[in-house]
Amino acid sequence: MTITQLYYVLAVAENQNFTKAAEKCFVTQPTLSMQIQKLEDQLDIQIFDRSKKPIELTEVGKKIVTQARNIVNESYRIQDIVDQQKGFIGGEFKLGIIPTIMPTLLPMFLKNFIKKHPKVKLKIEELTTEDIITKIKEGHLDAAIAATPLEDESIKERVLYFEPFVSYIPKGHRLHVNKKINVSDLDIDDMLLLEDGHCFRDGVINLCKVFKNHVDDKFQLESGSIETLIKLSNEGLGMTLLPYLHTLDINDKEKENLHYFNEPSPAREVSIIYHKSELKMQIIEALQDVISGIIRGAIAFQNVKIISPLPK
Repeated sequence: MTITQLYYVLAVAENQNFTKAAEKCFVTQPTLSMQIQKLEDQLDIQIFDRSKKPIELTEVGKKIVTQARNIVNESYRIQDIVDQQKGFIGGEFKLGIIPTIMPTLLPMFLKNFIKKHPKVKLKIEELTTEDIITKIKEGHLDAAIAATPLEDESIKERVLYFEPFVSYIPKGHRLHVNKKINVSDLDIDDMLLLEDGHCFRDGVINLCKVFKNHVDDKFQLESGSIETLIKLSNEGLGMTLLPYLHTLDINDKEKENLHYFNEPSPAREVSIIYHKSELKMQIIEALQDVISGIIRGAIAFQNVKIISPLPK
């Protein structure tokens, strides 16, 4: 049994196709198939049910894939040990970022990080929290930046910063005259929300549930972007909540519609998250240092109350 064989098994399990898996592994399809067949013969079991289209794992195959993923990840740790011993911070690093953080945080730290660590080849992907967790567990992401806590035993979290919620209330709205507002002022039926699948949406719903025994999940208006929520609000279709960093880029006229919460301000916890196997820690720590240093000057709020991103 070889690590290469296990790597090929993982590729087929992911792609559910021998030809696609071979392309991803940069080998010919016969070579990949032969190595997997050799492994199956050695173990005297079938890892894949080839009669299914697409190819499926057998029951024992599922268990083998779980163990193979652990073994392949552990094999990468040898290179990590060498890199850390040499003080080397470089190589490919796959980073996921959730949509409500990507457009504001990425421009703040990316140029600085590249300049400070030019040998790191960042591959950045915008993903939902659910997809991020799956990809980290499957070894397709080295780390991610997401709202936490996630309460997942296989995921480790390092807090980067706390980002307050800010109300965006247009003129004519019942709360616009208030300089500051309380969480108890919010009415979920009067709120413009992001589409289902966004953890910031779940945070807003959780915030409103604190003061309401029941929340109707059938909202009249939902959008896939915060920018659209602001435009809808400007049309008098309701108020919305924004992450604090999004408020830094809106124009002066729109800033007149910003209303901050009385302390403690509701906020989300933003962390860099990674698998408990702790691979490529030198790059994770480098990201944490750069982001923490930059964000310290952008967010001055101290007295905050963390709102869970988990749907309830």
